[in-house]
Amino acid sequence: METLVIYDIVDDVLRNRIAEACKDYGLQRIQYSAFRGHLNHNRREELEQRLRRLLGRKEGNIQIYPICDKDLRLKREIEGKPPQRGG
Repeated sequence: METLVIYDIVDDVLRNRIAEACKDYGLQRIQYSAFRGHLNHNRREELEQRLRRLLGRKEGNIQIYPICDKDLRLKREIEGKPPQRGG
């Protein structure tokens, strides 16, 4: 099952540790503070525990969403192009 992890962490060092933990579990960065990838139930639980330990009592918010294949097929992505620079 796909897993989406999004977070809002104030501390730069902690934010980097959260990102590294997501990468360690094979998740791919899809936004600056958002990762997505395939994790089974056990791996998702392991990641949750690791993220809980990292956050501890520090300020921040981490959200973990399991996404089924059916819902994932409904995903839509909208991208804009950066403005062209004159030259």
